Amino acid sequence: MGTFANFPMQITRRLEFDAGHRIADHRSQCRHLHGHRYVLEVTLGGEIIRRKGDPANGMVMDFSQVKALAMQHLVEAWDHAFLVDRSDLPVCDFLQSLPGHKTVILDCVPTVENLANIAFAILDAVYRDSYGNHLRLERLRLYETPNCWAEAVGYED
Repeated sequence: MGTFANFPMQITRRLEFDAGHRIADHRSQCRHLHGHRYVLEVTLGGEIIRRKGDPANGMVMDFSQVKALAMQHLVEAWDHAFLVDRSDLPVCDFLQSLPGHKTVILDCVPTVENLANIAFAILDAVYRDSYGNHLRLERLRLYETPNCWAEAVGYED
């Protein structure tokens, strides 16, 4: 085989977690306490690593590392938690009255758009240049249902 070109490459890792929320000002069912099976897709861009002897040789990033970092910095905090807007006082007060309840208090309404924005900000800092191959978070897609999602997209620096 000949020499490989090092074209820009993207890889995507998919993770799932469960969380509850409510959209207090919503005019339909979403104003009630409910939950979702969220699906998170993390798309990273970077150069393929070409270092003989490196465990990531031939990869943009090892998929197990993509997963481990997303789990550590985001999914473990949100999985089986209730995501609530700080200003939603009735729900905040109720959740804080439950001993040991897993609650994540946010500074915004926990819509899928806001959650994707928060997740992108968290994970962008985690992945950026962590492998020495110009690694960056290019896209984060968060599915609230199989048919509804929000996508946060990174911009070139």
